[in-house]
Amino acid sequence: MQARGSNEMATEQLAPALLLDGVVKTYGAIRAVDGVSLRAFAGEFIALLGPNGAGKTTLFQMLSGLFVPDSGRIEIVGQDMLRNPVPALAKLGIVFQQPTLDLELSVTGNLLFHAGLHGIPRAMAKQRIEKELARLGLAERAHDKTAHLSGGNRRRVELARALLHDPRVLLMDEPTVGLDPASRSDLLKLMLSMRTDRSVAVLWATHLCDEVAGADRVIVLHHGKVLADTTPARLVADCGASTIEQAFLAMTGPQ
Repeated sequence: MQARGSNEMATEQLAPALLLDGVVKTYGAIRAVDGVSLRAFAGEFIALLGPNGAGKTTLFQMLSGLFVPDSGRIEIVGQDMLRNPVPALAKLGIVFQQPTLDLELSVTGNLLFHAGLHGIPRAMAKQRIEKELARLGLAERAHDKTAHLSGGNRRRVELARALLHDPRVLLMDEPTVGLDPASRSDLLKLMLSMRTDRSVAVLWATHLCDEVAGADRVIVLHHGKVLADTTPARLVADCGASTIEQAFLAMTGPQ
């Protein structure tokens, strides 16, 4: 994998890390994603907050190239997802909601396989793996089978995998599902610090209001539509609520 050139780096600094413009996805009469527009810049942590069925997963499936939008535009660091999917996806790291590790492989084995898919030379991959595992507190587990890891540590391995190719956008799709409270808190703190340490734009999808307070912005998604795109404090104030949970329920609860 080659280092980014000066022209490419200049483009990255000017363009939003992630841009969605009027994105629509329908299934028959159901508009799962209904005209979603948003921008995320390097170093931002954005919480995508919505109840189950809000359209978060469908949106992430389009961002990851699994689905094609019916209309609208998706760009990753200035690369159009439809016109130039390969360079766009090369700038993207993903931690899916469902676990995707091979439990029979070691931690390093899982990461080497992923590095190979991205064309990272093996010697460079080993260096990056060692560095990422050290950052994530997993250096001593490098040669353990992932089947022997806790749920929280498996998530950390998935995060290391998502970061190996130095993405500019990191998608976290309900990443704390199934984790105990301590592991949830640790993962969230890690991601909040990573936004500046790595200068990466993080889009964190969740239905849990207590995961939103530290975000730079919160986007409330309901029935496929963006109901708010603001700071957590402004969201609470605009709804005349006392907490994020109260504001969220006021916006998405039965009318």
